[in-house]
Amino acid sequence: MPGRGAALNKHPVGEAPGAVIAWRNSLMAAYLASGLLISALVSRLPAVRDALALDHANVGLLLLCLSAGSFLSVALSGQAVLRAGATNVMRVAASVAGSSLLLVGVSSGALGSTWLTGVFLFTQGLGTAAWNVASNVQGAAMERALGKSIMPALHGFFSIGTVLGAGVGAASAALALPVQYHYGAMGLLIVGMVLYSARFFGEDFARTPRTHSGPSLKAAWREPRTVLLGVLVLGMALAEGAAGDWVALALADGYQSSAAVGAIGYGVFVSTMTLTRLLSGDLILRLGRVRMIQASAIAALAGVLLFAFGGSLPLAFIGLAVWGMGVALTFPLAMSAASADPLHAATRVSVVSTIGYGAFLGGPPLLGLLAGAIGLLPALGSISILVVLAFCLSANMAGYRQAEDH
Repeated sequence: MPGRGAALNKHPVGEAPGAVIAWRNSLMAAYLASGLLISALVSRLPAVRDALALDHANVGLLLLCLSAGSFLSVALSGQAVLRAGATNVMRVAASVAGSSLLLVGVSSGALGSTWLTGVFLFTQGLGTAAWNVASNVQGAAMERALGKSIMPALHGFFSIGTVLGAGVGAASAALALPVQYHYGAMGLLIVGMVLYSARFFGEDFARTPRTHSGPSLKAAWREPRTVLLGVLVLGMALAEGAAGDWVALALADGYQSSAAVGAIGYGVFVSTMTLTRLLSGDLILRLGRVRMIQASAIAALAGVLLFAFGGSLPLAFIGLAVWGMGVALTFPLAMSAASADPLHAATRVSVVSTIGYGAFLGGPPLLGLLAGAIGLLPALGSISILVVLAFCLSANMAGYRQAEDH
């Protein structure tokens, strides 16, 4: 029997409100599964390191396999969505990513093979990035179906998934559960969640027939507005990613606090970011994307500067809360803007995501090099330059309003 999503594809979404709600709920589950995938991997990296007897440098090189697969995939996945449709890409990509997590556990925990672990981390990156592009295309279609902003809430469910996955990982580590069992169970759960959820997805209208001379990635890369939107995302993505990479260490070294305080500080950042994503829908409707991005940039700027130069631990924690609020909405709102025109959604999301991924790939080592020269807190403070750039580029998002209104 076909899923309800199949019925929805045959009718305008406005005629099937029950199916639209099912689509929304299933897409939220898929975003949550994506968060589970990321945090499952990261939460047990110490176990992977120990199983393979690697030092920190070699762990970093191993993770480059994941980054390389992600960067390659995100650059090509827009065209895949155009050819196969976002739902089919999500099915395949999530299956590849979840299966790869299982195989990372087997190759490291059971076989002790570093090179096999690298191969499956690469394939996990391939699946994860394609999944992200396709899910953002689906999320933008959901916004059009509901007639309101839901992308931040979807990304909020991703954040919830990361918290839940981290909790499962911590419990697995405390119980000394072998990594192959942990990764295997989580990989199967993630694949099952997405394959079941995809039965209820609606039509995103991004797919074009092979004979259609429709949008292409090359054309999207030649759109100045789309590239500038990607630069905006790059700046704010670095501000978001830097917190995950450096905040705990900066609290320990810059504010002479304990590792526990560093973990709590990062928890404050993640919690405020998640809550902002979940609770901001009505505010976005009232203010619009441009004003929300500008307000977000101002908050991120204040938070980063307060954390880096506040000079006291209480001010640093206030800065982390404001920083988390500031970076929460930029990526989902930018994805929503890039997807406003269904015909060009896949290619534009691919371009913006590719540029944004540059921040996650190149940002942490560059900040580390800068920290070696000027100190970690001042290096984090330098992120404010890119946040100001994002504020200046935010007006560029107004150009997507026309497509948004159709």
